[in-house]
Amino acid sequence: FDGVRRGAGGDWRGAAWALGGGQVRYSVPEEAKAGTVVGRLAQDLGLEAGEPEARRLRLVAQGRRASVEVSGASGALVVSSRLDREELCGKSAPCALRLEVLVERPLRVFHVELEVTDINDNAPLFPAARKNLSLSENSPPGSRFPLEGASDADVGANAQLSYTLSPSEHFGLEVKSKDENKILVVLVLRRPLDREMMAEHRLVLTAIDGGRPSLTGTMELVISVLDANDNAPQFNQSVYKVQLPESAAPGTVFFQLTATDIDEGINREIYYSFSDAVSGKVQDLFIIDRKSGEIRTAGDLDFEDVQSYDLEIEARDKGWPPLSGHCSVELEVLDVNDNAPEVWVTSLSVPVPEDAAVGTVVALLSVSDRDSGANGRVRCAVWPAAPFGLVATFAGSYSLVLREALDRERVSEYEVEVRAEDGGAPALRASRGVRVPVSDVNDNAPAFAQAVYTVLARENNAAGAELARLAWAGARWRAGGWRAASSYVSVDAESGRLWALQPLDYEEVQVLQFEVRAVDAGEPPLCGNATVQLFVVDENDNAPALLPAAGGGPGGGAVVAKIRAVDADSGYNAWLRYELWEPRGKGPFRVGLYSGEVSTARALEEADGPRQRLVIVVRDHGEPARSATATLSVSLVEGAEAALAAAGSSSSGAGLRPAAGAEGGAAAAAATNVWLVVAICAVSSLFLLAVVLYGASRWAPRAAVLSGPGPATLVCASEVGSWSYSQRQSRSLCVAEGAGKSDLMVFSPNFPPPPGPAAKETQPEAPALVDTVSAPPLCRLSPLPPSCGSGRPAPG
Repeated sequence: FDGVRRGAGGDWRGAAWALGGGQVRYSVPEEAKAGTVVGRLAQDLGLEAGEPEARRLRLVAQGRRASVEVSGASGALVVSSRLDREELCGKSAPCALRLEVLVERPLRVFHVELEVTDINDNAPLFPAARKNLSLSENSPPGSRFPLEGASDADVGANAQLSYTLSPSEHFGLEVKSKDENKILVVLVLRRPLDREMMAEHRLVLTAIDGGRPSLTGTMELVISVLDANDNAPQFNQSVYKVQLPESAAPGTVFFQLTATDIDEGINREIYYSFSDAVSGKVQDLFIIDRKSGEIRTAGDLDFEDVQSYDLEIEARDKGWPPLSGHCSVELEVLDVNDNAPEVWVTSLSVPVPEDAAVGTVVALLSVSDRDSGANGRVRCAVWPAAPFGLVATFAGSYSLVLREALDRERVSEYEVEVRAEDGGAPALRASRGVRVPVSDVNDNAPAFAQAVYTVLARENNAAGAELARLAWAGARWRAGGWRAASSYVSVDAESGRLWALQPLDYEEVQVLQFEVRAVDAGEPPLCGNATVQLFVVDENDNAPALLPAAGGGPGGGAVVAKIRAVDADSGYNAWLRYELWEPRGKGPFRVGLYSGEVSTARALEEADGPRQRLVIVVRDHGEPARSATATLSVSLVEGAEAALAAAGSSSSGAGLRPAAGAEGGAAAAAATNVWLVVAICAVSSLFLLAVVLYGASRWAPRAAVLSGPGPATLVCASEVGSWSYSQRQSRSLCVAEGAGKSDLMVFSPNFPPPPGPAAKETQPEAPALVDTVSAPPLCRLSPLPPSCGSGRPAPG
């Protein structure tokens, strides 16, 4: 029968039906509230109202709590406590409680069967709220993993379970009924697992019963993906680019490798090494730490040898089988300015002719620098800056060219330094020396050091003596164009030495002037000329020579006689002085120091004796001085005739003899006096003439001058005059041939200077001493040298 719910307490009254043997059966849902009327037990047993209480209608316990009782007043069977079908019957269905009901007066036993019907009051229940599963990530798709299903304490439809799985792209759920009482729940792998992408999967398995409303139960599935060595080590870049200067010291760490393996455990442990593609030579230059991945240098890098290295790196894990990853480290070696420029002479054309044209290539140079970039850019310069320069022909090549004209006579060889400097910081430098000799070209005529050479040569020199050396520029030139100046001197054609061919005699020749020509050996030959003025220096090699003396008249201070002497030398060597040698003391006579006049020093007395013998010494001023002695006999007589006779009988040394017949008659004395008067007049005339000639020679134009360019100079001396020179002043004198002049001697302090304007400046002359001088005429003329090739003009 169907139960009807009544009242707020859930009063049920169900229909009872009689069973065989007086048995009544009721049905009540579980979990009915206490007081719920299960059925009208008294009525169904056929008892009248009031009878259940009177007859003591009651239930008899059978060992367990029935959870129902009989209401005494109404005789209804009501729920007394909680009815739990699962507790009473478990999974048994149907769940029927067998009750015994007693009635007294008379005692009767009734059997009542109470069926507790199931309601959906129990949700499905899994054995555990969380289920942990471990699956290998290399499990193939389709792998099946059985799961323990849920249980439901209810029965019937309330216990019919269905399962659902939370959404997952990797897993699915398969439910199969193994038999009518057991369902098999299987977790199926739909897609491959990847622990590195998702190491753990959390799913919810839900069991749903068939009740109305349905109840559910859940279980969390925690699926841990076990690692498999399915991932090779990975670098974050396939190519790494690193720069390192070539100056890096060995041991420098220049890169840190980092590879990752997303596996776990030993599968993620990595060690590093060079791949087999890296040559052993490269591996000798670098060291890689197998664990840390540090790469360091093991040797010296050289940009000039290798500019870059491609290091292939392998990272291998320790799983099985081991997996490896690869990357490439491209090491760029940076240049450092560690190489100085290099300068090489590839071609050298020397010697360079001194007439080489500007722009002539002297040498070819090659300049290089093993560095690169700014470090390898080289700037070149030449030092000194002249006369050579550099011209760049193409990269790294230069020409050393001539910038200015050369002159071998000025510089015969150049030490050229080519300097190179690179553009590094700091800059490095190098240099190369180039020796450039200059070859001679015959472009210079021989040049004497002087245009006019003044040579002083003492007389009486030995034959072959070297008088002077004529110097000219250019040691390889040869002297030429020489014609001997008479037979006195000669010039060595190689050395330029001036030799004396014979002893020179001042009294014979005082001046020689000639020209010397130096001719080189070039083609065409060039020549240079110089004038040589050879002055013979007088030596005191001639003693004074006495001439016949002239008498004088008596009387105090009267000239008794005049001692005449001449010295063939000149200058001071010919300057004579007279001394009275005997008698010494206070005699009656005296001699003029420079005039040679013998005169009375006082009045003559009888005590002086009738006859006086005078010894007169004539000395020159030479070193050493030379002298001559004259003896003069003076007879004291009365009257002028006697005096003249005595004077005529005077004698002298060196060719002067006393006059014969000094004690003769009056006629001879008179003749002598006449000649004495004539001699005195002649001396006076000559003196006046000498003064006139001296003035004319001083202020009048000269016949010839020993100087200047032009024809050779005429040098001459006449019978009545000669040149006299001292060593203090220069004078020149030429007396033309003509009427005889006598008693002329000029003393000058120095020799004449080289001809030129300065020769016109004269110094005052010393006083002249007039005396009689005779000398042979001399005239020497050297011809002009022949013409020679043109060249540079000789200096001067």
